[in-house]
Amino acid sequence: MNELLLQIPIIGMEVEPFLLLLITALAGGAFGAAIGALPAFIFTGFVVFLGEGIGILQRQIGALEVIPAGELAAGITGVIGFGAITGPHIAFAGGVAASAYAGKKYPDMNPADAGYHFGKDITYAFGTKPDILAVGAVFGVIGVLINRVAGGLIAIAGVPVTDTIALTVVLSAFLARVAFGYPLVGNPFGDGLLDMSPFERDEPHPKADGGAAEHAGRPATEPWLPHQYKWSGVTAIGLVGGILGGYIWIQTGSIFLGYAISAISLLFLQLGVEKIPVTHHITLIGAVGAVVVDPIAGSVVALLAAGVFGAVSGLIGEVTQRMFYAHSGTHVDPPAMAIAIAMVLVAILSIIGVLPNAGYI
Repeated sequence: MNELLLQIPIIGMEVEPFLLLLITALAGGAFGAAIGALPAFIFTGFVVFLGEGIGILQRQIGALEVIPAGELAAGITGVIGFGAITGPHIAFAGGVAASAYAGKKYPDMNPADAGYHFGKDITYAFGTKPDILAVGAVFGVIGVLINRVAGGLIAIAGVPVTDTIALTVVLSAFLARVAFGYPLVGNPFGDGLLDMSPFERDEPHPKADGGAAEHAGRPATEPWLPHQYKWSGVTAIGLVGGILGGYIWIQTGSIFLGYAISAISLLFLQLGVEKIPVTHHITLIGAVGAVVVDPIAGSVVALLAAGVFGAVSGLIGEVTQRMFYAHSGTHVDPPAMAIAIAMVLVAILSIIGVLPNAGYI
């Protein structure tokens, strides 16, 4: 047993806890495949909301004094919400990979009115189909490995770089494309990667007629959110969501509570309510904007900065969806890409001294 207490290089964990994490990640990834990627992420929102709520309670009224301040909240948020149970890099990523696999293996599962490639359907629950659950399980473990290695390398470097969970979600999704035979980017139609006009003109995918079943009924270009892709609308919801995320941090001290509320709001999108915006990348980066500006300019300016940070994150998500989501057949998550890129920018500005800190990284 003493041999199991050795530290693993780069990973930064003892062997026995790491094995526990890997085994749980197998189940967490399979869970994401079983219930679907988006429902798994909605559970992330609920768990993080609980953890952050308990943290606020502890800070405000000194409750749960038998537990060291913040320990229970950190456990719920970090170990479960962002950990092996509902961590986006495990459960959501497992569900994304499962959809990518099913899009190639079981195109007949595709609902007749789905429209987009079945590999992009992150709302679909695959239930108990063993091979699909196995794919989710494998990608759950891959998520742990990528996240731990990235975190270990950052620890060695000694400087903040980015949100490793968001980065892992992105890398895992691209790995699924490679593993299951999808193009990394795909062939854009119209005037390049950023052009969504083929969708607006209802142009069908060139292979929709007489081609493989996986292309049947697909539009030529598939924007991530048909109700949230125009630049003006993305900017507007970015400003709104960023301010709300910033205000939540100013009032509660929680960076992740706005993120959790945004994630929970996707329950309505899952249930078919039209035009529900996706905002967790906006409220999170909005909160970061408030965190990094408040120490140097006060709360009012910080709140305005939160709106700007939220808008920038929303626009980064839109640019990345046009480049990496719209032209291939699987889900590569625009919010995760936005968070990873935005936090790189925050880290750089912190390193060169423009910002007083790097937010939560």
